[in-house]
Amino acid sequence: MHFALLTEQDSQAIADYYQRNQTHFKPWSPKRSYDFYQLEQVNQRMAGILNAQAQQHEAHWLMWHNQQIIGHCTLSNIVRGPFQACYMGYGIDEAYQNHGLMQPFCQHVIDYAFNELGLHRIMANYMPHNTRSGALLERLGFVKEGLAKDYLKINGRWENHVLTVLTHR
Repeated sequence: MHFALLTEQDSQAIADYYQRNQTHFKPWSPKRSYDFYQLEQVNQRMAGILNAQAQQHEAHWLMWHNQQIIGHCTLSNIVRGPFQACYMGYGIDEAYQNHGLMQPFCQHVIDYAFNELGLHRIMANYMPHNTRSGALLERLGFVKEGLAKDYLKINGRWENHVLTVLTHR
């Protein structure tokens, strides 16, 4: 098992990961077209993603096992200046759920955000019925800040989200 930042060589593995987990991720994701998961579309998005990562506006981490991506953790919307904050999103391959892998993976990414990027605040939000996500964030030390009504359109519906935050001390 190892963790690595996304590189341009990862597009086929990314496409495979999302194709394998399309049904698994569907309840937690925006509606996506069929071609979103195809290699051609992944390749088209990679240039923008890698550019944002190079400029430290995003950081896309991958969890690898046996030369296959089994998880992702992304720091997005990185804001500098007096805010020094970002959002964190994550997911794991359906076959690797309940193996205790996400906490050390997310902790690695959190350490990177605080120690390498110099951020102060990481925000991570989840739908109230996603109890696994809530429990993971609690184990990682995130604190609930409130509930946002109709926060994101997920799988075709506006969903409430619990807002959580972790700050660097």
